[in-house]
This record gives sequence, C-alpha cells and structure tokens, in this order.
Amino acid sequence: MTSVPLTVASAGKALRAREISSTELTTQLLAKVKALNPALGAFITVTEESALAEAAAADALFGKGVDKGPLQGIPYGTKDIIATVNAPTTANSNILDRAWGHGYDATVITRMREQGAVGLGKLVLSEFAIGLPDPAMGFPVPKNPWNVDHSAGGSSSGTGVAVASGMILCGFGTDTGGSIRGPAAYNGHSGLKATFGRVSKTGCVPLGYSLDNIGPMARSVEDCALMLQVIAGYDPADPCSVDVRVPDYGAAMTGSVAGLRVGVPTAYFFDAPGLIPEVKTAVLAAIDKLKSVGAIVRELAIPHAEEAKDANAIIMFSEACAYHRTDLQERYNMYGKFTAPMLVRGVLYSGADCIQASRFRTYFQREVAKAMADVDILVTPTAPFTAPRRDEMTPESRLLDPGFLGQWNLTGLPALAIPCGFSNDNMPISMQFIGKPFDEPAVLRAGDAYQRLTDWHLRVPPIAQG
Repeated sequence: MTSVPLTVASAGKALRAREISSTELTTQLLAKVKALNPALGAFITVTEESALAEAAAADALFGKGVDKGPLQGIPYGTKDIIATVNAPTTANSNILDRAWGHGYDATVITRMREQGAVGLGKLVLSEFAIGLPDPAMGFPVPKNPWNVDHSAGGSSSGTGVAVASGMILCGFGTDTGGSIRGPAAYNGHSGLKATFGRVSKTGCVPLGYSLDNIGPMARSVEDCALMLQVIAGYDPADPCSVDVRVPDYGAAMTGSVAGLRVGVPTAYFFDAPGLIPEVKTAVLAAIDKLKSVGAIVRELAIPHAEEAKDANAIIMFSEACAYHRTDLQERYNMYGKFTAPMLVRGVLYSGADCIQASRFRTYFQREVAKAMADVDILVTPTAPFTAPRRDEMTPESRLLDPGFLGQWNLTGLPALAIPCGFSNDNMPISMQFIGKPFDEPAVLRAGDAYQRLTDWHLRVPPIAQG
C-alpha cells in the first residue's frame, strides 16, 4: 500500500503520476480517522459514503484526462459551523436548529466541490466558536495530538487536530479573534486568515459579523495557498465580500525573500508579560534565518496593540451576544457551561462601549497602515506560550492573557501562522506573518520561503506515526 502523502501538494503529484488514486488516498485517511479519532476527538460527523463517491468521481475525471485543478481528489475536512449539503451543521452545540444549513453548501464548499475535492466530514470546534469544550454536551472533546493532556486551541480545534495528525490533508477553520491561527500554533501546522472580505462567509454560522473569516488550515503554506486560490473571490451573497482581483498565489511563492521588508514590532509582541522565553527565542531565530537569506529586517512600533486586542473582544462579544440574544434569554442552560457566560459578556458592554471600540478600530487601522508604510510584512509570535494543559484553561485566562491575534481581525489584515520550533517538552511553537490589505502573496511568499529552509511543519506527532 502506498504511504499517505503528508501535504496537498505531494498528494497532488502522486495522484497525477498515478502512484495513488483518490479512492486509495481517501480510504487510507478514513482508516486513520477510525484509528485516531476516538483518542483525539477531531470529527463530529464522518461522511464516508459521499467521500468515497467523490473520490471515485475524481478518479474517473483523471482517467478521462480531465484535471480541474490541484485540489481534485484531495480529501479535506470542514469545521462544523459551515454548511454542507451532505451533513448536518451543529456548531458543536445543542442550541442550533438542526435544520440550519440543511439542503445547501456554503460558498467555500461549493467552490471545493467544483474543483473535485473530497469532503471527509465535519470537525469539532468550540461551541459556536467561543465556548471551551464541555464534555457534558455530548460532543467529542478535542485533544492535542502532541500531548493529549494539552489544549488543541480554539475555536477551529478539530481542524487543527485533524491536520496535525494526518486525518485530513487540509481543512477549513474560521477566525474571529484568532481561531484559525491559534489551533495552527498549538497543533504545529500552517493556518491563514486572509484579508477580511477576500473569502465568502456565506453559509457560516456567525460569531462576530464584522470580524468573521473562513480560511485554510493545512500542514504547509503551499497547501494553504492552493486552498485559497480556490475559495478566494467575490460572492454577491455575502455583503462583506469585496470585489477585487484574485492574484496567482502560486506565482508569489518564489522561494526567495531577498529584498522583502520585514517589520518586527518589539513592544508588546516581544515583551508582553506572559510571553515565555522559548517562544521569543524561537521566533527571533526564525527572523534571523529570514534575514540570513536576504530579508530586510527592522524594528518598528505598533501603538496600542494591547488596547486593539481588547477592542476586538468588545466588538466580538457584542456582536455574538446580539446573534444569541433570544436563545440566551429562553434557553440559557442548553449552552455548554463555558459558552453561555462568554456570550453574556456582551451584555456588559454599553452602546457607548461599542461605539468607542468601533472608533478605535478606525484609528488603529490607520496607525498600523502608517507603521507598515515602509515594510511589506510584520512578524510576531502567534501565541505567547505553547498549548496549555486542558485542565488549567479557564475563560478568564483567555481574556486576561496577552494575545497577538485579535489585532489583525480588528484591522482585517491577512495573517499567517506557521510552526517555527518546539519547546523543551516537545510542543509546537509558532510565528505569525501579517501583511497589508489583500496582500496575501507577501505573507505566503515569506511563509513558504521559511518552510523551504526548515522542516518544522513536516513533523508528525508520535500518536499519528506508524
């Protein structure tokens, strides 16, 4: 039996060289799901029958010489907050009407089907993308494949676990305050939040209307780019969608960062209380590696970064509370024990608080644009520490710990998380590239070039080996 390729790109080459068929690849990954999911809790629903039918259809196209693109025949997973016609959408909650999303695909799923990709099923998440896992709710509890006693991050935890453990080659997450990039950091793979409006949100249960993004999660930056090429583009059904040209992301990844101007915002992002030395050292070493191959690196300041994290939270909680208002009033106890208290935080903010947060958003966007005027990208740690133990996580710590993610939801800028090392206890460390509006090519170029120099993203957790 042919070994399972690690990446979308390598699987695509194997499919086209007839070294493996999509049916064989899908069958092997389904076997991995059956073997690993009971211990890791990544999948809510496995769509085995439709996956094998889609794989057979992809093989038939290859047999006829029809090649729809690099995702043809590639198995992927979907965060269970995104509508798919062949499986229910739960948002990991007993609250959501099971008829929600019935009978249609989200725009991103439609685009994947048009490419001939193979959907393996729906993946675990934080309840409504905000509540920590509550075992009493009856859904699988996601566990970090590098150490099952540690968190898989949130809210796109199932996708992170499934990618890192090799149950899928790529998948969808959503990101309102870092929910693609956080799990990518904790689980040791790549994850991209594109510019707000670049990817349609049609068919996704909202958390924060003005902050939500759907994006790719995969082992490599190249794989994220392959997904983004398919899902990016204007969608008239999404009022937040922006009608701008979609570039050739593959062409942007030249393997070189020579002349790329890299800004390092030292204040807060590299000196915040709670940033552990191992993370700081690993990210600075990665920046030095980029500099050694031609990147132009300089320090700069991003003013009010901590306040930007707080402003993002105010807007997110307020918008989430607005969406859930009736259910919170009528069915509070049906939410998980961590979810309802998080959602009702939105009640604590006044209209004036929301207005001030929105005013600050405009101010911060302008200040970041000024700071980035003479650089192409910023580099920061993705998270201040490696994945914490699950039994030590609390909703309060999520709010009070330093955070390097929500700032880029507030600005709407593209942000890419990639692994850049491991801690002494063998947990992944991650760094983050932030680009200018709609300049995903710059962050992809930097991330891909770094991954050509390193192999952090290709390391597989022991639980998934053999």
